[in-house]
Amino acid sequence: MDARSSSVISLRGARKAFGAVKALAGVDLAIAPHECVGLIGHNGAGKSTLMHVLAGTLTPDEADISVGGEPQDGYGVASAHRLGIRCVFQELSLCPNLTVAENARVLHPALRGFGWRSRAGALIRAKLDEIFPDHGIPEDAAVGDLSIGKRQMIEIARAFTVTTAPVRLVILDEPTSSLDGHTAGQLFSYIRQAVAGGLSCVLISHMLGEILSTSDRVVVMRDGAVVIGGPTATFDREKLVLAMGGAETHAAAAAPVRLPSSAPVIVRIRPERQPDGRDLVAQKGEIVGLAGLAGHGQTDLLLSVFDGAGHRSRKAAVSGRVALVAGDRQTDGIFPLWSIAQNIGVRSLKSFRRGPLLSSQAETSLAERWRQRIKIRTPDMRDPILSLSGGNQQKALFARALGSDATIVLMDDPMRGVDVATKLDVYDLVREEAAAGRTFLWYTTEMDELYHCDRVYVFRNGAIVAEFARADVSEEAIIGASFLESAAA
Repeated sequence: MDARSSSVISLRGARKAFGAVKALAGVDLAIAPHECVGLIGHNGAGKSTLMHVLAGTLTPDEADISVGGEPQDGYGVASAHRLGIRCVFQELSLCPNLTVAENARVLHPALRGFGWRSRAGALIRAKLDEIFPDHGIPEDAAVGDLSIGKRQMIEIARAFTVTTAPVRLVILDEPTSSLDGHTAGQLFSYIRQAVAGGLSCVLISHMLGEILSTSDRVVVMRDGAVVIGGPTATFDREKLVLAMGGAETHAAAAAPVRLPSSAPVIVRIRPERQPDGRDLVAQKGEIVGLAGLAGHGQTDLLLSVFDGAGHRSRKAAVSGRVALVAGDRQTDGIFPLWSIAQNIGVRSLKSFRRGPLLSSQAETSLAERWRQRIKIRTPDMRDPILSLSGGNQQKALFARALGSDATIVLMDDPMRGVDVATKLDVYDLVREEAAAGRTFLWYTTEMDELYHCDRVYVFRNGAIVAEFARADVSEEAIIGASFLESAAA
């Protein structure tokens, strides 16, 4: 029996082009039963396009597709679901106007008749309880009212639910991009348990530690093609970075910006639920990290600072102009009907004014400058923003903020779907801009990013519970403060 006939799903010669961009250039991939395959590559390498082909949501220009050894003609979403292929996309697909239970029903048309809501609610609640104990998500809540982290938990849990159709393969595209470390750990524990029980998984992640600790086999893509693959045990972090086409030359923990004690305070704010007199303070040129479990008030504080800059809030004393880099780019970041250049330039419209008109040449010049500086992968900045991969869309949001006149940049867990090389470039940019006097408030769920901050505040239940200088930041300290009811500074 060959590998193709024994595979859960097999692709041969998969090709897909979007205009001049070759997203897939003849990819072969087979997923075996009881296997977790880690798929990595830089933004624009073709990973998400390949997963859309596997999930049936995108028709390739060419490909031979087999499921369980049976060739598939007219393979699409319906046939993929019937055959047990599920996908959790990087850009979440839940309906925000529906409840959690109703979103579960969308995937399971067999839930019909009297009492279907209660059965759909019980189905999704049981799976959430299994994967994410103590998740705190009511099945009758409107999805649009939930945080992006909870929405991601629902999307993941829904993919593993079963009614009439089996689940044979679950594709997870950046599944932890909005989860904190604790919740991500729960997910990976469940994945290993599910794979041991007979399921197969494809895990796409820019967090190389997740790939190395969870997958059985690694596949590396570059420029729409598979460049190397093999058992995970034969790879380490350095080898993976080199295979993707880059070298990790930066230190994981960069030296912080040294601020004089006389540096002016640019932001002072007290969280609304703060039980004591503690304020969050940011000086000019400082990189301030916000840590703690997801959904514990970090994003609310950033939005209060944003409002304070516009004199719409008395909670924050803000001295300067503000720009926000959103983590939930689809909801809070991009303008989907605009071009890449327009999305970058929207924060800088005043600088484009030439008399009573706006200069398109100035907009194009700004976009091209940041295209080169932050390496946005596109043949034309006039193309629609949705023509970019998720990570390149996020680069455009960074370009919008850093290319503006803002003196304070708020970053709301902004590295979702961003590859390792781009992260390193962004870290350099942030330090460079901080050294020039820009102030950053940086909420992140990635521990490595906190080492780039001059000071870190840990949040729990909407309040600051701990404050650490750069020299005192450690994973143990952050986790300990995140879970304790109170913590000393």
